[in-house]
Amino acid sequence: MTQAPSPTPARIRRELKTLRVMIGMFCRRHHGAGRDLCPACQELLDYAEARVRRCRFGAGKPACAGCPVHCFRKDERERIREVMRYAGPRMLARHPVLALWHLLDGRRAPGTPPAS
Repeated sequence: MTQAPSPTPARIRRELKTLRVMIGMFCRRHHGAGRDLCPACQELLDYAEARVRRCRFGAGKPACAGCPVHCFRKDERERIREVMRYAGPRMLARHPVLALWHLLDGRRAPGTPPAS
C-alpha cells in the first residue's frame, strides 16, 4: 500500500502563489510575456518552486530573504532578487493581501509555525 503524499501546508501554498505572481509581473514588464512566462522566467519559477517545496523549515518557513539557510544557487538567488526588487514595491497595489502576508511571513523566525 502506498502512502498518499502529505498535503502542502497553507504557508507553502501562499509562498508559491506569491512567487508565481511576482515572477509573472517581472516577466510581463521585462520580457514582454503575455499570459505565459518566457522560458527563462519559467525555468526560474520551476527552480524556486522546487526549493520552496523542499524547505527544511516546512510550514514554519520564513520569507527567503530572512532565512539563515541559503538553498538557492548563487545565480538563481541573484535572479530572484532582481524579480523581488521589481515586483515587491508593486505588490502592495496589485496584490495587497499577498503582499501583507509576505511581509508578515518575513517577520517570522525560522521554524516558527504560522498562527492559526
